[in-house]
Amino acid sequence: MTETKPLSRSEREAQIKDKAGWVIVVLAALLAINTYLGNGNSGRVLNNTIDANNTWAFYQAKSIKGTLAEMALDDAMARKDVAKVAALSKKIARYESDPATGEGKKELMEKARKLEADRAVAKQRSPWYTFAGSLFQIAIVLLSASILAVNTRLYTASLWVGGGAMILMSQAIWLWIPAIL
Repeated sequence: MTETKPLSRSEREAQIKDKAGWVIVVLAALLAINTYLGNGNSGRVLNNTIDANNTWAFYQAKSIKGTLAEMALDDAMARKDVAKVAALSKKIARYESDPATGEGKKELMEKARKLEADRAVAKQRSPWYTFAGSLFQIAIVLLSASILAVNTRLYTASLWVGGGAMILMSQAIWLWIPAIL
């Protein structure tokens, strides 16, 4: 029976440095990817908000033009101007729906609602990216502390925190938690 002597501090430090160094590289890469995806997601929220607002403003302009055309139609009908009535009726119908250009009120409403729905999904993702990024940073700090303190408990804790960060990042990407609940 051979007796194993405990490792010296420098031997333990070498072991932790070797393991922790690779884990830091992986977690830092995941943090960078998470940050990139989170920033893209924030841009999507902002762009969809601006695009939806612009689309609703265009919808409102079409509504105003439609109302003015309806008033002109009433006037043309009162004057019994058949040509003007026909032209205004076509114009009013085009304001309501214009599939050829996609600029009728019906098409604009669909577009704006789709942009709002896409924005809502992006907003759901945002906090998960933030939480994941914070946990990746904490895991990296714990790994650095485990090297300095030559402490395997800190190393193990960093693995758990990093694993939690990966779960939160996956939630941000796929929004899989509501599917489970």
